[in-house]
Amino acid sequence: MKIIIKVKPNSLDSCIIKKTDNEFFAQLKSPAEDNKANIELIKLISKYFNISANKIKIKFGLKGRDKIVDVG
Repeated sequence: MKIIIKVKPNSLDSCIIKKTDNEFFAQLKSPAEDNKANIELIKLISKYFNISANKIKIKFGLKGRDKIVDVG
């Protein structure tokens, strides 16, 4: 399943908010440097969908706020 995520790094809290069936908004505590925000995003998605982090891949948007993520 592919999902679209808009990411906001450097937030006070980490959370995922579902907008539609395949669109989400994620707030991350980590800064957008040295891949820290992407790593936190993968961990947050794995908890949200209750799957292993190994099954999650960021397909598009590694360096941007808009991402397409393959889950599962």
